[in-house]
Amino acid sequence: MCLYMEKEKTLQAIREELEHFEPIELEKMQGVKLMNRIDTKYVIPLSRLLPLLQAAEGEYFVQWIGQKRTSSYHTLYLETADHAMYTMHETRRKVRQKIRLRHYMETDDTFLEVKNKNNHGRTKKKRILVDSLDKNPDFHTLITPEVEEFLKKKSWYTIDSLQAQMENQFERITLVNKGFTERLTIDLDVNFHNRETGNDANIGHLVIIELKRDGATHSPMREIMQEMRIHPQGFSKYCMGSALTNPSLRRNNLKERLMLVERLKHVSD
Repeated sequence: MCLYMEKEKTLQAIREELEHFEPIELEKMQGVKLMNRIDTKYVIPLSRLLPLLQAAEGEYFVQWIGQKRTSSYHTLYLETADHAMYTMHETRRKVRQKIRLRHYMETDDTFLEVKNKNNHGRTKKKRILVDSLDKNPDFHTLITPEVEEFLKKKSWYTIDSLQAQMENQFERITLVNKGFTERLTIDLDVNFHNRETGNDANIGHLVIIELKRDGATHSPMREIMQEMRIHPQGFSKYCMGSALTNPSLRRNNLKERLMLVERLKHVSD
């Protein structure tokens, strides 16, 4: 079976498995926003997602938007001409910032988001609703007095220094545990486009899982992953997309992740 057909068959099995999860509507997820949170990431081959979902079926709700159990995302990252935000991440600076526009296709909402990570590993996110990214692909057309004031208060960088650079599109499954103490995002079929170089990349053979919680609460998913010998693995979609599509960038500290991306292409179970 060709790789494309095998991937589509796996994705269909995943969609069918999600029908066994009890749905939860977006409005009921408001109490699990976790805007001040600890994030733990995992990276697995697509072939391992189905058994993981089967093990989690009784413990989690699946987010349901318009009768769909997956959501489509389009993200545009802002960056400086000298790639300051990428460099801070690649050189392992604990305190760092990312700025992005994220379009939620099912609701047609676009938010300008500023994410800060502190030296304790906690992530704080602030965001503001803006005009649709898909209708206004040029970042600077979205600048209103309100957006300008938001960036002046939240961004470490001046508006003039920011430019649209890396974008990605992916499908997301969102699970919330039945105790409403954690949220799990599962990103599939991630595609990158670099506006600076014009290069594209796809990591559709990988699944990026992020466990988001406020503190040391009990996590059914952590236990399931431990039983399946799935271990935490740092993975930034922004950094990996940039490294895969811009050969001029420094990537010394990303070599292990780049090797992982290549290695998991050949993992079937």
